[in-house]
Amino acid sequence: MVMATVKKGKPDLRKKVLPAVIVRQRKPWRRKDGVFMYFEDNAGVIVNPKGEMKGSAITGPIGKECADLWPRIASAANAIV
Repeated sequence: MVMATVKKGKPDLRKKVLPAVIVRQRKPWRRKDGVFMYFEDNAGVIVNPKGEMKGSAITGPIGKECADLWPRIASAANAIV
């Protein structure tokens, strides 16, 4: 979990520092099986301090590592890579 600011979205959420979970990143990282993974964009999900999502849906895939750590976020994702 990181503290992030909203760049695009609803005006009531913009320009505020909120807790978030990173679900996609452009920078490649190495998985334990030796495969390098990366996504086409950076994305995060706004969460409350308990780790529950503020929104109700996630557009696009999320990483398997994120899904393992945050099962509530994984249930809202349409694809896990």
